[in-house]
Amino acid sequence: MSSLSVKFSAASLPDRGVASRSETGKPRFASVRRAMASPRAAEAEKSNADRLEPRVEERNGYFVVKEKFREGINPQEKLKIEKEPMKLFIENEIEDLVSLPFEAIEKSKLARDDIDVRLKWLGLFHRRKHHYGRFMLRLKLPNGVTTSDQTRFLASVIGKYGKDGCADVTTRQNWQIRGVILPDVPEILKGLKEVGLTSLQSGMDNVRNPVGNPLAGIDPLEIVDTRPYTNLLSHYITADDQGNPAFTNLPRKWNVCVVGSPDLYEHPHINDLAYMPAAKEGGGFGFNLMVGGFFSPKRCAEAIPLDAWVPGDDILPVCGAILETFRDLGSRGNRQKTRMMWLIDELGIEAFREEVVKRMPQHHLERSSPQSLLPPKWDRRDYFGAHPQKQHGYSFIGIHIPVGRIQADEMFELARLSDAYGSGELRLTVEQNVVIPNIENSKVDALLDEPLLRDRFSPGPSLLTGGLVACTGNQFCGQAIIETKARALKVTEEVQRLVSVRQPVRMHWTGCPNSCGQVQVADIGFMGCMTRNGEGKVVEGADVYVGGRIGCDSHLGDLYRKGVPCDELAPLIAQLLVQKFGAVPLEQKIR
Repeated sequence: MSSLSVKFSAASLPDRGVASRSETGKPRFASVRRAMASPRAAEAEKSNADRLEPRVEERNGYFVVKEKFREGINPQEKLKIEKEPMKLFIENEIEDLVSLPFEAIEKSKLARDDIDVRLKWLGLFHRRKHHYGRFMLRLKLPNGVTTSDQTRFLASVIGKYGKDGCADVTTRQNWQIRGVILPDVPEILKGLKEVGLTSLQSGMDNVRNPVGNPLAGIDPLEIVDTRPYTNLLSHYITADDQGNPAFTNLPRKWNVCVVGSPDLYEHPHINDLAYMPAAKEGGGFGFNLMVGGFFSPKRCAEAIPLDAWVPGDDILPVCGAILETFRDLGSRGNRQKTRMMWLIDELGIEAFREEVVKRMPQHHLERSSPQSLLPPKWDRRDYFGAHPQKQHGYSFIGIHIPVGRIQADEMFELARLSDAYGSGELRLTVEQNVVIPNIENSKVDALLDEPLLRDRFSPGPSLLTGGLVACTGNQFCGQAIIETKARALKVTEEVQRLVSVRQPVRMHWTGCPNSCGQVQVADIGFMGCMTRNGEGKVVEGADVYVGGRIGCDSHLGDLYRKGVPCDELAPLIAQLLVQKFGAVPLEQKIR
């Protein structure tokens, strides 16, 4: 399946979203005899039918909210109605935009909305608050697999921007590069295409990067190689990188993953759709489906079973049907209540499933299989350091990228190492780290002795620093309340002077309640806020979460303490490590 590739255009996609009749041709919601017998039942039936009418319709190749459903929609929905964001790419309107000086852009509301909002459909995020005129570019990188050539190209882009240029490994297993200026965008997009990359549909109300097992194809204990599936999903969702308007006007963002090993490196419980390996009676391989996992400032929810199974070689129809159900019926009002789980809650999981079935090509979806291929208990493995691959004579090496931040010279060096010692391939992980695969065993020691791995990106990080994850923070992100990356490293260094830990502890930092740093899945999580210190002064602080779990017994953590000043976090963390994680105090006193 490694060669699977598909190409769809919006025009070729069947309009399944407006199906309203059964396979027999009879209306699904009309029941004349019941209506005659019971006016109240008829009213309820009509109300149900009205709620299940799609909120969007196709016009000129793009999906838009129908006139009758526009009352009470949020400002982002109004922007999409005012101008279709995908025209910037599909109709090449980006060329006109980049020709305008920023002074002219600021005089036009439409142009301002283009650079601040609509360009996110191309993966470009304007940092107006802290880096006016500079953009972050987010890549699509299915399964986190990238090549040395791709890495060198990205390094060459950020290298020209000096101190403004850098890259991050993200919690969705992809690259984000920073410092981009608007006039350079067309040439960058052209360069991405030449090396087999795209940034298309990676922001706003689109499907995010499909996540898979970072050890796919090389892990001796893997259940299934996830790379063909994540590639297939990415090609489908973006119409082979040409732009797919069928899935670009969702009510909110949407995450998908394919699980490939018992370690659940993909964090399926926080994805809108997770494919979980399962067999069917008779020996067929496929996936049970989980739906609805998400984080937001107002609510976090774990994915729940859809009670559905799909064959392994037929994963796309159900993905499309779920996306169309969300697109057609999801709320477009309060942005804090527009993720897919809110729709599932409103309809109920069985009614939501019925809507998915209506949008399946044959109006059929098998019930889930009881033969899960995931063991009920499994100790999640650490991928740092050197490990044998399933290919005899080869190893992979997992290396730690401190809080995911990387500079141009380091990217160039990673590319060189992957060529010199491996197969010219790198794997990114959702914990913001990198795996170099396909290293001949005879070359492992030499690679471990390379200066980059000795001095900067350790294959054997400490038990605390190895588990650090941090979002962008307010250094670059206008939504972040506090600085995260440098602070995460600084506070961890302080904690390591207070206690000695005897087991890995995962600590996640996020700059605001959007929780890009995924603090709720961490052993200890820190969500940025403003608070008051002991002197009554307003300072940067964090709400502290404890008890998140990943793996076979995954669950979200709970709020432990609100509004702790950042300067007071180290002793609090040290106490938590002693009380809950078996750490031993050092000589210094823990306040």
